[in-house]
Amino acid sequence: MTADLIDMNNITVYRGGEKVLDRFSLKLPRTRSVAILGPNGAGKSTLLKVLMRELYPVRTPGSWVKIMGSKTWNVWELRRNLGFISQDLHNRYFGYVSGLSIVLSGFHASVGIYDHQQFDDGAVELARHIMGDLRIDHLADKPYSRMSTGEQRRFLLARALVNEPTTLILDEPTSGLDINATFHYLRSIRKLIAEGKQLVLVTHHIHEIPPEVDFVVLLKNGEVVATGEKGTLFSDWQLSELYDAPIKVLSANGYFQVIPNDE
Repeated sequence: MTADLIDMNNITVYRGGEKVLDRFSLKLPRTRSVAILGPNGAGKSTLLKVLMRELYPVRTPGSWVKIMGSKTWNVWELRRNLGFISQDLHNRYFGYVSGLSIVLSGFHASVGIYDHQQFDDGAVELARHIMGDLRIDHLADKPYSRMSTGEQRRFLLARALVNEPTTLILDEPTSGLDINATFHYLRSIRKLIAEGKQLVLVTHHIHEIPPEVDFVVLLKNGEVVATGEKGTLFSDWQLSELYDAPIKVLSANGYFQVIPNDE
């Protein structure tokens, strides 16, 4: 039997002295792609930091965090097993780092590459192959600061893919992208899902959830409000309750969008 991707049971997590998650539990299977949706302050970023071992829950009896069936992980090994892309990672790269260096840094789960890190011909060839798949190979020597936001995001995606993870965890991946860059990024994500990658998408932007992601977790105020099929939970009343606003849900071609429901 395959272990769950995430199994969090009864965890309590503080950030800056504030309790963000209180006796929080969540299970995510490894068999389907998932969107974790909620407003600002719902606890999404805290959940990600727990998952990536940047925050640790308070030790209490009967609480645990298991990732792929294990309670203990070397943080660098974990980051190689899960392809992780976040706004925080996006902001941590220095402007002078080249595109190829960004991708190669994924092999060491580092931000940029350093003199002591070695890359054989196979690693460089794989990095260039992935860059080609994402249509950014022509930008291999371009400094990070001279790239568009969409180009930067595609290089971070390539960085996540060099270790060939089975699961990609994306934190609001289209934030800051224009329409064309958003569509391009979504096409790349859909292709990866079709190739067998599991996607965990953390967002408050409903429009960036690909049609292939059909299971959702709704978070609010540090609690799981609901879990289930996207087509069922994306109703006017459910999302109005989630966001404390009158919402009307629209759908087309497997995508969803919301507009104000002021009628």
